[in-house]
Amino acid sequence: MGLGCKELPCHRITDYGAALAVQGPAVVPQGISDTGEGSALGSVVWMAAPKHRRTIEVNRCRRRHPTKLIEIKRNIDVCPECGNLKQKHVLCGYCYAKVKEETRLIRKEIYKKEGGPLNAPAVETVVLYEGEKPTEKDEGKRIIERARKRPSWFVQN
Repeated sequence: MGLGCKELPCHRITDYGAALAVQGPAVVPQGISDTGEGSALGSVVWMAAPKHRRTIEVNRCRRRHPTKLIEIKRNIDVCPECGNLKQKHVLCGYCYAKVKEETRLIRKEIYKKEGGPLNAPAVETVVLYEGEKPTEKDEGKRIIERARKRPSWFVQN
């Protein structure tokens, strides 16, 4: 057990004088005073220190307060395309990966057809999949043909 007041005489506590811990030069040629810029304490950074230690119970109550806990999400739904769980009104992560990959392949086709991003015309692009024909509405637009079936999530305008 630790030493209590009964086991340790009080005169031993006062044997040590007050000490000042300062981060700065080891030798202070002037007297210690914090009144001017030229003093030794002018360059010292003073920081606040707590007067009392917080108990474990107080720390746990503060950290585990109901307002700080993670709330259970109740807006989870099944994706109609792939069947994975997703948040309502948010794009499914698995479907997004498929869309991203298809977009990358379409851009690759555009790059092959035009030879680089600086040669691209400033017109709208139409993507035609296997078995689709351009309409009258597609006149004057850039047409990219894909040699595969149109994915169900890639709607035709």
